[in-house]
Amino acid sequence: MSPLEVLVALAIAIGLLGILVPVLPGFLLILGAIWVWAFSVGGATAWTVAGVATAFLLVGAVVKYTVPGRHLKDAGVPASTQWVGVALGLVGFFVIPVVGLFVGFVLGIYLAELRRLGHPEAWPSTKHALKAAGLSVLIELAAGLLAAWAWVVGVALT
Repeated sequence: MSPLEVLVALAIAIGLLGILVPVLPGFLLILGAIWVWAFSVGGATAWTVAGVATAFLLVGAVVKYTVPGRHLKDAGVPASTQWVGVALGLVGFFVIPVVGLFVGFVLGIYLAELRRLGHPEAWPSTKHALKAAGLSVLIELAAGLLAAWAWVVGVALT
């Protein structure tokens, strides 16, 4: 393994960790590392791998928001409540290191549903939000692992 491949593998591993602990931009680290490798190696195989990895990550980025959002909608959580969750998630990201995005999103869902429905009915919506947040992380992790797998195959083929 070349030094470049070791560095790219390390960046991909850190990116995968960044998906699980949203303090690092996991998506961008994985994508950037694979594109640096493709640029350095060159050739049709490397650029095909970069394209496939990019497709996996982009599809994962879209699906990570649409599928959990659909689950919340099907559970009766309105879009306005989801937007409150997103807003508090963004605030939480800057206020509470490492877990603030997750905590803020769930707290936002709970507070919006508490205002809308009252305490007993707010908790089921919050549980759906917890499941949706977990599903979102799993979807992004799957996309990151598929991109990493594409890179490993590319390294083996070049």
